[in-house]
Amino acid sequence: MSLDKYVSYAAKSFALPDICVRLRSTLDDPRSSAEDIGKLISADPSLTAKLLRLANSSLFRFPSQVESVAKAISVIGGEALYNLVIAETASTAFKRFDTKLINLDKHWYASVYCGMVAKSLAMRLNVRGAERFFVMGILQNLSELVVAKKETKRYQSYLNAETNGLPHVNQLEHFGFTFAHCSGIILENWHLPIGLYYPVTFMNDEAKHKSDVDICVLCLANRITVSQLNKESYADIELFTPEIANTVSLNMEVISNSIEYAEQETAKIVSLIH
Repeated sequence: MSLDKYVSYAAKSFALPDICVRLRSTLDDPRSSAEDIGKLISADPSLTAKLLRLANSSLFRFPSQVESVAKAISVIGGEALYNLVIAETASTAFKRFDTKLINLDKHWYASVYCGMVAKSLAMRLNVRGAERFFVMGILQNLSELVVAKKETKRYQSYLNAETNGLPHVNQLEHFGFTFAHCSGIILENWHLPIGLYYPVTFMNDEAKHKSDVDICVLCLANRITVSQLNKESYADIELFTPEIANTVSLNMEVISNSIEYAEQETAKIVSLIH
């Protein structure tokens, strides 16, 4: 099956909720206000409660309690709020593609862990819109569920293949594309902002690592996640390829701090969203 067919299957199986589309439209409208955004969010009591829990979580670490959507918007901004809505939506998408071949709880934990590492690295590099890296980290491996759900035998064959390569190398050999690339195309198909889908799409493209900080941060977060959560197979993988090392200025102390942050906070965020 080709990449396009997996993307088409994902589009037919799951559509972004109306709130995501309307919120994106409101944010992109120069005539809209924070009040318009607040009204849109507040119309969904369940979503409002989840967003306020997230706004008050370790994801943001605000010194005072965020008690209303209006305050959340003023403190974290509309784009960050949109990213939280997408993160919350992601958990629904993951469940839609649940399959016996993948432990969904474990997969979701790894995805959030990657998001926490990516956000931490982006913040330490002062990358614009660091909170979006949390969402990208969560969504970069969405298509693994899509592939496993759509073609169980092919995915089982991929799992059973004996190889010492990194996951994305094995994916490329087995499917002709990486899960991150497929995930990025799905996100583009869902009309998410380019700042979300582009780094995911090209996460494993070494040519892009030579110049794109966003892509390097996400790739590095993914490598850290793989090495930390699959230590039996990948504990000793190279985190900094020459291309990444030349593009982002990070040392192992920063990496260690980001790992510690993710290990401390991931379970808390998982319970808030899932």
